[in-house]
Parts: sequence; C-alpha cells; structure tokens
Amino acid sequence: MLSREIPDVTLKTRVRDESVEGPNPFRWQDRQTGDMFGKGRIVVFALPGAFTPTCSTEQCPAFERQYDELRAAGADEVYCLSVNDAFVMFQWGKNLGLEKVKLAPDGSGAFTRRMGMLINKDHLGFGQRSWRYAMVVDDGVITGWFEEPGINDEGADEDPYGESAPDKVLAWLQANPR
Repeated sequence: MLSREIPDVTLKTRVRDESVEGPNPFRWQDRQTGDMFGKGRIVVFALPGAFTPTCSTEQCPAFERQYDELRAAGADEVYCLSVNDAFVMFQWGKNLGLEKVKLAPDGSGAFTRRMGMLINKDHLGFGQRSWRYAMVVDDGVITGWFEEPGINDEGADEDPYGESAPDKVLAWLQANPR
C-alpha cells in the first residue's frame, strides 16, 4: 500500500448553504478525494459504519480527542471515511459532537473499493462496508499504512481495532516528520 497514489473519486457531500430556504439549508456538493487528500499531509481513518459500536464509542471519538496532537505532529487535516451516505454521516457527527475531525461519506463505496478495502458484511445485514484502516497521505501518496489484521467477508473476526488507532498514527507521524 505504501507509496501508492490514492484514488481520485467523487464523494457526494452536503454543505450548509444559507441561501437554501426551509428547515434543511444544505445543498449537494461533489468533492474529489484527490482534492481532499491530495495536498499536504492528511490522516484518513476508515471504519465499517456510522452509529456502530466500536466506531462510535472508540475509533472516531479517539481521533477527535487526539486531533490536536495529530496536527501538532504534522497532520494538516484528519478525515473519517465510511461507506455511509452524507445524511447519515452528518447526523452521526452531530450525535458524537464532532468539532474537529472531518467526515467523508463514501456512500457508494467507490473510494473504499478502489483502495481494496471494501468488504461484505452481509452476515450483519450491513452490505458492503469498509475494513478498518488508517493512512497518512502526503500530497496524494500513501506514506503510512495501518490496517487491522484478518480482512475478510465472512465476519470471521471480533471486529479488530488497535492497529488503526490514533496513537499508532501519532507515533508514526512523530517518527516520520516532513
């Protein structure tokens, strides 16, 4: 995975726009992953789904708590990517009280598929989701990679979480300054 360019795909996002009337002042905005992750040093962590147990109680809150440390160690931005749509990601971010980590909705799984991390979670009724991983991307090239062991489609795991935790990413950033 290292020294590989990240895929450039379109993510369908929603952005607040006060010119939109009514109770839902948001509009659709296409975002290119090449623009989001292509300039500077970007930390991206991916997880199976919004509102799921480990993602909601451990992984995403941990990156939010360590956001300032990650930035101090050289990250220009921190993104959470999940195979969920923009509406779900927005509500999840509100539910978690996120203020720093940016959410990236990969609703169709296009980015995740191109990363080779799209797995089948039909055994839980989830459909296609992301395997849990994190990466450091320097100007569009993956330079740090943190993947949970045992990627599979059968649910033959205990939903591992450890290798993609923010403390591992932080240690890597501190050991590999730009």
